[in-house]
Amino acid sequence: MSQPPDASGAGSDAPNLDFAGTTPYEDYVRADVLTHLQHPMSDDPGEMVFLVTTQVMELWFTVIVHEWETASRALREDRVPVAVDALKRSVREFEALNASWTPLSQLTPVQFNSYRSALGDGSGFQSAMYRRLEFLLGDKSASMLVPHRGAPRVHAELEKALQEPSLYDEVLSLLARRGLPVPVSALNRDFTQKYEPSTAVEEVWAAIYAEPDQNGEVIRLGEALTDVAELVWRWRNDHLVATRRAMGSKTGTGGSAGVAWLEKRAQKNVFPELWTARSHV
Repeated sequence: MSQPPDASGAGSDAPNLDFAGTTPYEDYVRADVLTHLQHPMSDDPGEMVFLVTTQVMELWFTVIVHEWETASRALREDRVPVAVDALKRSVREFEALNASWTPLSQLTPVQFNSYRSALGDGSGFQSAMYRRLEFLLGDKSASMLVPHRGAPRVHAELEKALQEPSLYDEVLSLLARRGLPVPVSALNRDFTQKYEPSTAVEEVWAAIYAEPDQNGEVIRLGEALTDVAELVWRWRNDHLVATRRAMGSKTGTGGSAGVAWLEKRAQKNVFPELWTARSHV
């Protein structure tokens, strides 16, 4: 007859349960830290959902930024498969990020108002990690550094990201190195400025897609970027819908125009020529 396991699980198939300090899992994941970062400022039970969901979004921003920075480095080194793998991972991660809207999508105005005042001037556009994500997409604006002047480390990281080429800039540089006629104006531009679409770049992508046998690797890159762009569009639209349901057309937290501002954002595509070129293939 087998013996019952002791506290440590020795002599059985049970896991080890006896550790000198915290568990190795806790040491690695820091779950105790994560699960004690929530400090609701109202008595409404819905605020906990809002707070945790927002924190989860911040974690997904961090992972996606990591993937896109990995892809950017790989593109600079002409390692396209490595870049495509990172972009494909980010697609799955972005799907999880977009699913974060689900717990918030059914908020009624009364429910949101019950703890909205706890946000004060807080607003999602103040998220430094989301700003890095937007900068990697080529949506640059020096004015978006202003909210972070009081946090020197964060401000320095954002300033560095503002001045660096975006993910799409790295893609265009790769295409140019491969002999494709990317215009000099798109390559030697001021990286601190928002990327503006170019008819010449559109023609480059149309020519690439028109010859799939010759451009298979670059087309796979283009399709991975298109998957990313589609999920960014979905993110912006889901944000718009959730906000519209929760607060209608009222002024947003932080003084933004709320729904009106989000509607303008939802109309814009990232990696624009990858979309418009399809009409010319």
